[in-house]
Amino acid sequence: MKLTFGFTPCPNDAFAFHALVHGLVPTSIEIEPVLLDIEELNRRAGGAELQLTKLSFGAAAAAGDRYRLLRSGAALGRGVGPLVVARHADSLEEVAAGRIAVPGRQTTAFLLLRLAAPGLGEAVELRYDRILDTVVAGEVDAGLIIHESRFTYAEHGLVSVADLGEWWEGETGLPVPLAGIFARSDLEPALAGEAESAIRASVEYAFAHPEASRDYVRSLSKEMSDKVCAAHVALYVNEHSVDIGDDGLAAIERLLGRAAAAA
Repeated sequence: MKLTFGFTPCPNDAFAFHALVHGLVPTSIEIEPVLLDIEELNRRAGGAELQLTKLSFGAAAAAGDRYRLLRSGAALGRGVGPLVVARHADSLEEVAAGRIAVPGRQTTAFLLLRLAAPGLGEAVELRYDRILDTVVAGEVDAGLIIHESRFTYAEHGLVSVADLGEWWEGETGLPVPLAGIFARSDLEPALAGEAESAIRASVEYAFAHPEASRDYVRSLSKEMSDKVCAAHVALYVNEHSVDIGDDGLAAIERLLGRAAAAA
């Protein structure tokens, strides 16, 4: 059975799903990878194009009953939250009330920003890798950054105004739920279960053979240094990627509950 699987070309996903994509785990499923930015995956969930897809938890409510969460493959943890950066060390309330570049309105990052700074001003949607340059150029007052940008913003002369992961953990005591892997609801339960098991096996293979995916990661992240790629993987791929866990499920439930209340 061939299934389409949407995930990002970022190092953490390339590392985690390399074994599955390359047939290195025992499964009857054949994967057709669809590599897209996380916000594009969030948008496509509205049409339920992909049978398996990574989605921001900020987009989970909008996906409705089209998809159901799998327990493996998630990006979730402590110390992994998005950052708000600016040219000057102002307060979060000050920069959020101005013009701020965000990586998409359906991202978990944007949801966390709205929860942490209810007095949000103008949000300018940009692809995540354009945000730092836009802040440096003074086209916006601040930027909400995700992925590898958290490792490189200081090289652009920018400062961190707020760590929204720290804010979330301080508010809830729970890990930060960024994104998960979802199966389309029309997949037979047995098939969805096999996909979940195969994804788990792929993550476990990645941990057991950390160098096996090196060329694949580099092929999808040509503009990143080896150091940034390694830091990216180390931060976002963890025990919650193998299985979300009870505290992970509690974090997701709390996030979606806060989102519904804020709406």
